[in-house]
Amino acid sequence: MYSLDGQTAIITGSGSGIGAAIADLFAEQGADVAVLDVDTTAGAETVERITAAGGSAAFFECDVSDQSAVQATFDAIAQTFGGVDVLINNAGVAHIGDVESTTEEDFDRIYRVNVKGVYNGLHASIPLMKDDGGGSIVNIASVVSTVGIPDRFAYSMSKGAVLTMTYSVACDYLDDNIRCNSIAPARVHTPFVDGFLAENYPDRQDEMFEQLSQTQPIGRMGTPEEIAHLALYLSSDAAGFITGSNFPIDGGFTTLKP
Repeated sequence: MYSLDGQTAIITGSGSGIGAAIADLFAEQGADVAVLDVDTTAGAETVERITAAGGSAAFFECDVSDQSAVQATFDAIAQTFGGVDVLINNAGVAHIGDVESTTEEDFDRIYRVNVKGVYNGLHASIPLMKDDGGGSIVNIASVVSTVGIPDRFAYSMSKGAVLTMTYSVACDYLDDNIRCNSIAPARVHTPFVDGFLAENYPDRQDEMFEQLSQTQPIGRMGTPEEIAHLALYLSSDAAGFITGSNFPIDGGFTTLKP
């Protein structure tokens, strides 16, 4: 039902975490996967894992905040695989702090990757999709794009922008058969979470992990694989009637949290 046979999928930030899980699943479902990351070791590991399992993937080192690099990379992908059918704008960075503690450097870093990086991916991919007769775009937003949580000022700003870019692109490219949707996860257990706990709570990692887990009403964090399955559905022909929509995948965070 969710086959991606014959399709080329670009997944930014797919060296680890959610992006890697999406890359693995898309390759399993028949896509030619372009793995993009600034971490060459992690990106190569994703490709090696996919090809060892019999899938098709190639690694492209790319800084999504650099428009010329993104354009050149996307053009190379289109030449390598014969077009671009799916884009997953996943690459992003996090920041903790309120407006007072967020420095200009912090703000600019978040903006460059989380906002400009998504714009760069959209800007480079849409002409290629138009040439191919259409495509599907999934932007990875966050629950903070629609609700406020403490100490996420710059990050919330960036994910709010991802959400509204999703709506705008979906509206502008209806006639080009390009669908654009977003996914809004709550906390997902990725290597970032483990690294954050190890750095900030070295003596209380298990305790703090449980606290973070309990912020989702369902009582746990999500898994990268769960996000990947939603991304697969939205990228597939099964979701052909869906565009301009945002999908919370948050264990009840946005609707059930007391």
